Amino acid sequence: MDEREDARRERLSVVLVGSAHGISHFYMLVLPPLFGLFRQQWGISFVQLGVALAVWNVTTVVAQTPMGILVDRVGARKLLVAALVLGAASFTIAGLMASYAGLVVAMFFGGIANAVYHPADYDLLHHTVRPNRVGRAFAIHSFVGNIGYGMAPALMLGLSGAFGLRTALIAGGLLGVIPAIPLAFARTLDRRAPAAQTAAAEPAIGLRALLTPTIIGLTAFFLMITLSSGGLQNFSIPALQDFDGLSLAYASGALTSYLVFTAIGMLVGGVLADRTSRHESVAFAGFFAMGLMLLAIGLLRLDAIAVLLLMSVAGFFGGLIYPSRDMLVRKAAPAGAMGRTFGIVTTGFNIGGTVGPLAYGWMMDSALPRMVFICAGVLFALTAVAPLLTERRRRRDAQHLAGAPASA
Repeated sequence: MDEREDARRERLSVVLVGSAHGISHFYMLVLPPLFGLFRQQWGISFVQLGVALAVWNVTTVVAQTPMGILVDRVGARKLLVAALVLGAASFTIAGLMASYAGLVVAMFFGGIANAVYHPADYDLLHHTVRPNRVGRAFAIHSFVGNIGYGMAPALMLGLSGAFGLRTALIAGGLLGVIPAIPLAFARTLDRRAPAAQTAAAEPAIGLRALLTPTIIGLTAFFLMITLSSGGLQNFSIPALQDFDGLSLAYASGALTSYLVFTAIGMLVGGVLADRTSRHESVAFAGFFAMGLMLLAIGLLRLDAIAVLLLMSVAGFFGGLIYPSRDMLVRKAAPAGAMGRTFGIVTTGFNIGGTVGPLAYGWMMDSALPRMVFICAGVLFALTAVAPLLTERRRRRDAQHLAGAPASA
């Protein structure tokens, strides 16, 4: 395959994988903007809604590592198409059943679909994007994901206001079919060698061999990220309405601004990730600054403009670290095990996503809305240290394998 075809394949991969990632993130925020309507129309408490989100995350935790194995053995593209279709079906189920039981069933199937996205996405990008552009590809991947986040509040509130809660769930779910169709025909994105040949040419790596201290540390790092960000994405709108008296429109605007500036930060971070090897330092600086912004919102009495400004700055610093975060995992992945490595590491997202909604839902039901921002700020500040420790361990292990003395 010549250079021109390589470049065309790379662009196609970034566009289609990014679109799928955008839908996956959209699905994660289909429910939170509608929490108020669920409580009014279906009589569901915040804790019950947290349980539904926990079902999504527990299912993903259980399924994600097996999905990573399937990605390495079967191929990422086919699994990604299946995940998009199953995700669309899950929210259609929720809308058709129009009950809490239906919502929980939908979250179960949605969690299975969600388990595919990260190992499949990163595997596709890894084997279709040129090495000197991987940081920017990861940045665009995360950027489009945040566009999905940013679309969800306004679109779901608009659809529910115009057509009702059930129709909004069905319409939101069916968006997943749009990127599934071109991806189903994009066979050029498959590995150049059949998966069986590729696996045979590479050393066999069992799950036990993958569970190194570095990968376990990165999993804990991803867990902390989700514990921190879950409160903002799922509960910042009702929290801001409660403790700062903001209207639904202003509170939704603050979350949207946070997500938009996160996306902008990702693009800047992608360029930075391709120009530096100190990805752990970028992650430290971004997370620590983000923690300070959120603590200020939780601890100080601020007007709507100040809240909007701090949410925007926090979002930018949060976005800056995404490509560097992914590059840290890429560096830690053994050859031929990219899907499995991301499958293991990103279970941290879902473990955190299981605990986080329950904890933040309890804070809201207990009339402690400021704690949503205080806890998120403290956790982000603590998370800043994790990539420094993990990368130090990875370098020590690499030196040990190379026969060099480990540095202190």
